[in-house]
Amino acid sequence: MPPGAPASASPRPGAITDVAGIEVGHFTDSRRPTGCTVVLAREGAVAGADVRGAAPGTRETDVLSPSNVVERVHGVLLAGGSAWGLDAACGVMRWLDERGVGMTVGPARVPIVPGAVLFDLALGDQRIRPDAAAGYAACEAASTTPPAEGNVGAGAGAVVGKIFGFHRAMKGGIGGASVTVGGVTVGAIVACNALGDVVDPETGQVLAGARTERGTRLLDTRRALLRGDMPRPMLAGSNTTIGVIATDAVLTKSQACRLATVGHDGLARAINPLHTLSDGDALFALGTGASGSTLGMMTLCVMAAEVCTLAVVRAIRAAQGVTLGAAYLPAAGDLG
Repeated sequence: MPPGAPASASPRPGAITDVAGIEVGHFTDSRRPTGCTVVLAREGAVAGADVRGAAPGTRETDVLSPSNVVERVHGVLLAGGSAWGLDAACGVMRWLDERGVGMTVGPARVPIVPGAVLFDLALGDQRIRPDAAAGYAACEAASTTPPAEGNVGAGAGAVVGKIFGFHRAMKGGIGGASVTVGGVTVGAIVACNALGDVVDPETGQVLAGARTERGTRLLDTRRALLRGDMPRPMLAGSNTTIGVIATDAVLTKSQACRLATVGHDGLARAINPLHTLSDGDALFALGTGASGSTLGMMTLCVMAAEVCTLAVVRAIRAAQGVTLGAAYLPAAGDLG
């Protein structure tokens, strides 16, 4: 398989846009690997969040607490650029406002757009990062069509397996999935920029992550750490897996928060280690209620974890290797 070709994969397991009421758009900056992804719910969606990483970069997550007043959001931003990328949410707000979408607050209308960012400043010119114009452009591109995966949007500059040094890492990306049970659909989109390895939970095979010193094969980070190999010091927040879970089930705000929580179980099936001191892992959950059904939280939780696992695997299988100067970051398919 030639370098840069995506790894072979099973038929695509759906997308978050299979959920009624959800649109997704990417903006990818061609000047360097970075970008942003927006998940829109123009009619509003009950929302929750769970931030597990120790070094997060987030916006408007406090309003999603079940004890706080705001019930519904109108979009979620996922972006590269570290904390700079949070600026892209302003462009999402402007786009929604121009279309009359938002929460009525007295005489005003305010679009509610929480978001999270990942660190991709190590690739290319760090002065280039998503801004308000990028967020607006992602909204312009949004549709109900299954979104592109791999090196696009928030996954454009994603890198995995940096625990033994950036020179031994591999290309990450963004991916999605959905499952339907009893007429109710749950979908997810996840940008994987993890410190650890990505593993196929069906086979236990490491798909991408830290490589051996010569870079020709995968190391298996879990086994390496357990035998005493010492990780390289990492900057806090220089890694992160972020994503959105959505369902057309009828949810309360507390239930949306629970789906975000169990979504991290799905991440943990495919990423090892996860939620480290250098990761800012965060998941959002949206309920559009379009199906008119509640289905039941037990089944919804299983579905949420499942789609998060599938989305991570898709992100890695769809990624393509990149070369920046003397540095080469292979993708899963490049190592055979």
